[in-house]
Amino acid sequence: MNRVLKVARMQLINKQTYVWVPLMIIGAAFVISWLIFAILRVPSDATAFNGAAQAPLWYFAVIGVQSLTLTFPFSQALSVTRRTFFLGTTLVAIASGAIVATLYVVLAPLERATNGWGVSSNMFNVVWVTDGPWHHAWVFFLALTSVFFQSGFWAATIYKRWGATVLTTVLIGLGLLVVGVLALVSWQNWWAHLGSWFVVQTPLSLGGWLLAFSAMLAVFAYLALRRATP
Repeated sequence: MNRVLKVARMQLINKQTYVWVPLMIIGAAFVISWLIFAILRVPSDATAFNGAAQAPLWYFAVIGVQSLTLTFPFSQALSVTRRTFFLGTTLVAIASGAIVATLYVVLAPLERATNGWGVSSNMFNVVWVTDGPWHHAWVFFLALTSVFFQSGFWAATIYKRWGATVLTTVLIGLGLLVVGVLALVSWQNWWAHLGSWFVVQTPLSLGGWLLAFSAMLAVFAYLALRRATP
């Protein structure tokens, strides 16, 4: 565990990647969305979600890529094992995601109380997600950051292990797989059953499914990392 924490500290040498840039993206997204809604003058009784909450989530995919491509070669020069590097890097990503999730949960009731900061601009008060207990929303947001991070890290490990051609082939294959699944659902008329399943989900349960998917990505990423070369 001591070695894992050392890798975490190594990653945090560049705090911009894990702390300051995500906060800057959140701040910029908030200001820009607020200005847009102030210009549009949305009626005070309207509930409008501006969609800016997703901006920092996409950046977590970038963090996943950078955490491997920028620091993995350096860690190998320090004789850090791939397992330790993976665990330490994942720990930092979870901590960074927890900061973002906490910020969203804290600002959501303030946004609700001020009617979208006075301009009906809802960025943190996400309908359905923040309507229930705060810890449900916290787990949901944390799970989203984890999925985006592990997706980026997984893609970076494939690139490091097999190169751009294999990565592109895998992504194309995944796209075709999604299309195939959608075709199967349509062919079997499963849309009603799928919709019923989503209806009964809560932010907490859906967050749990997302964490399970993130764990699956992490396993595949680690298996590829074991053979990756700096």
